[in-house]
Amino acid sequence: MPAVDLLFNACLSVFLAGAVAGLVSLWRPAGARFLAFGLALCGSLLDIAASVATLAQGSTLLWNLPCGVPVFSWSVRLDPLSAYFCLALGILGAAVSIYSFGYLRDWKKPRNAGALGFFYNLLLLSLVLVFTAANAFFFLVAWEVMALATYCLVSFEHEKEETRQAGVLFLIMSHAGTGLQLIAFLLLAVAAGGLDFSSFHLLASRLPAGEQGAIFVLFFLGFGVKAGIIPIHVWLPAAHPVAPSNISALMSGIVIKAGIYGMARVFFDFFDVPPLWAGILVLAIGVVSALLGVLYALMEHDLKRLLAYHSIENIGIILIGFGAALMFHSLGHPTLAAIALIAGLYHTLNHAIFKCLLFLGAGAVLHATHTRNMEKMGGLIRKMPVTAFCFLIGAVAISGLPPLNGFVSEWLTYQALLAGFGTTQSLTRVMFPLAGALLALTAALAAACFVKAFGITFLALPRSAEAEQARETAFSMRLGMAILAVGCVVLGLGASWFLPVFDPITQQALGVRMSSALVASNGFVISAGSPRSGTISTVGIAASLLLLSIVPVLLWLAWGRRSRRTSGPVWDCGLPGLTAANEYTATAFSKPLRMIFSALYRPRREIQAEFEVSPYYPTAIRFESEIEPAFEKHLYDPIKERILALANRMRALQAGSIHAYLAYIFITLIILLLFGARG
Repeated sequence: MPAVDLLFNACLSVFLAGAVAGLVSLWRPAGARFLAFGLALCGSLLDIAASVATLAQGSTLLWNLPCGVPVFSWSVRLDPLSAYFCLALGILGAAVSIYSFGYLRDWKKPRNAGALGFFYNLLLLSLVLVFTAANAFFFLVAWEVMALATYCLVSFEHEKEETRQAGVLFLIMSHAGTGLQLIAFLLLAVAAGGLDFSSFHLLASRLPAGEQGAIFVLFFLGFGVKAGIIPIHVWLPAAHPVAPSNISALMSGIVIKAGIYGMARVFFDFFDVPPLWAGILVLAIGVVSALLGVLYALMEHDLKRLLAYHSIENIGIILIGFGAALMFHSLGHPTLAAIALIAGLYHTLNHAIFKCLLFLGAGAVLHATHTRNMEKMGGLIRKMPVTAFCFLIGAVAISGLPPLNGFVSEWLTYQALLAGFGTTQSLTRVMFPLAGALLALTAALAAACFVKAFGITFLALPRSAEAEQARETAFSMRLGMAILAVGCVVLGLGASWFLPVFDPITQQALGVRMSSALVASNGFVISAGSPRSGTISTVGIAASLLLLSIVPVLLWLAWGRRSRRTSGPVWDCGLPGLTAANEYTATAFSKPLRMIFSALYRPRREIQAEFEVSPYYPTAIRFESEIEPAFEKHLYDPIKERILALANRMRALQAGSIHAYLAYIFITLIILLLFGARG
């Protein structure tokens, strides 16, 4: 495949050139956003071309550069699974790069734009290498470069205390996950006698049950840290809000998908037939992450933090598909496993696109209003109509409403879960309808959450002077959002034409091809893979909605134009002059759910009234409400306290005495000699 080889190498070279250009731009800050981000755009387009060519041909690109040590090598393998994730990276990289031209136009520190361009291109380059590394050594190197580049981007506005804390938290969690991966890779390497992924193929299933289970759990937790599964998610809602908005979009869209890629590679490449408990574990964690993610998102009034919690929710939906696929594979149902895997992978791409769109929309709002607090927004649909429309597209897609892309992947997930109850005989089949019911609850709560996010942010009256003075963003920012909005529509209406992309992936992972069974009526209908299962047509739904919208237009043309119309001021129960004080707030919107799920939230509120003469006639009332951060309080704070206590005790070893240090060295040497003599 010389063409693919050329495109792929050009992609890596352009990203590397973009990183160098970012460093050069430190001395010429005026051209940083054009040079560094322009090269990032070119590299992303080359990445898309190489990925599409690989998926179309269904073949694999191998590239190897020895590093002088036999067990270590710089090996690259662009197979269908790698190409699929690289395709998602290319789409997002292109849209975010275009968005960044306008986003950085008013950058207050132009010298920093060069550093931002350097780490941005380095992140894109490392992600491509993570998705294509064919050697555990090379994979971990690329993984660490990705983590360090992300840390530098998260901590970019390091003058803020909140940003520094979020960056350190991300780095600690990321390295903890890498440590778990390293142990799992070493266990596989000992059994395989090498570090190449080809030697790991189907190896884990041939190991003893205990070792097999340890490897699965270590990989699941190691990659789960990056993906943001509950309860190891705490870095995600802390890091996403403080990063620059274009970086937040890239992190939520594709960086956390590196964890999903790692799981897909391990679950469906390193394992042949995984144990049944492994699928149950992944499915259960997916359900918990999806439900708790959306419940915590409902309580947030910080727009970017709300979106961060929804990333946890959607990672949970992806894991529901993966868990069902593992269970079906263990129970001997490869076709159902393929449908569930397609659902999970399709939602991976869909979430990457609509979540990146939503973060870019939130960044445009932040750029215009200089606040992330939804209580200070409102009325922005008049000031920023294009941003509002693009955000609405993303909100409909993430809510799983037809006919956009989020609906298709969630519908496939439902169909796989429903089929699981009827085709499996053991008690574990109860997991499928239970997971489906909780997924339906999650989707309903997500829709409610984005009614709140869109309504409070864009509708009604401005709640602050900043919202009143907001203006539409630059053309390139709107173009970047529009590209992703079109992607949501295309992947929804054209889902049946996109499904054949998964054939080489399911063939590689499970030995079956399912697109022909999932597509009917010349591509206008999507089936669930069997004659008795459900069908859906997103094109038909879109056509029906279009026809229904024509009816009121025709009625207005027939009678509405001739009717008498008058204009007057908006009033409230006979009182004229509505103000922002009359509006529904984000706190009021979420209060019913806060009361229903009070056992989870453990809310606390405080009301203070100020008065001069009588408490019955207050001059001002101050209201504060917050929920208990359960995981931080009951899990991470005790761990942190124990670590600090242990560290304080170990300080006694640092006595400052050279004699004590020499004694430590002497004792260590004696112990090593004793163990060496026994060996």
